Amino acid sequence: MQSKPQLLAWLTCDGVHIDPGSGKHTILGIFSNIQARHFPVTHPFMIWFLTITDCAPGQHKLRISMGLDNEQPRPLLERPFESQSPLHRINLINEIRNLTFPQAGEYSLLIEIDEEPILATNLTVTG
Repeated sequence: MQSKPQLLAWLTCDGVHIDPGSGKHTILGIFSNIQARHFPVTHPFMIWFLTITDCAPGQHKLRISMGLDNEQPRPLLERPFESQSPLHRINLINEIRNLTFPQAGEYSLLIEIDEEPILATNLTVTG
């Protein structure tokens, strides 16, 4: 039986720099909530950075869905990625542009790999 993918890191940030020489990732401007003066508000750019491991070799699909308070989350991002080995740590950098929040509240985020949930978390938007 193959193991389920494991999430090692989940960050919302302003940017990720990858050093061309070493391949190291530098995470810039980590944040966990958004403040707005008025609604609806559109956040121009953020990155959802995640690191996973225990992914079987081959092609996989990442899906990130978002919903407000208790509503059913809707898919926001879907992308393929490849795993070479379950031992590898895979960094996925997901650029989120012009994400609109219609009102203040707790926005639920559901992260799935191959339609299996690996994380349910929140992004707080305050006025």
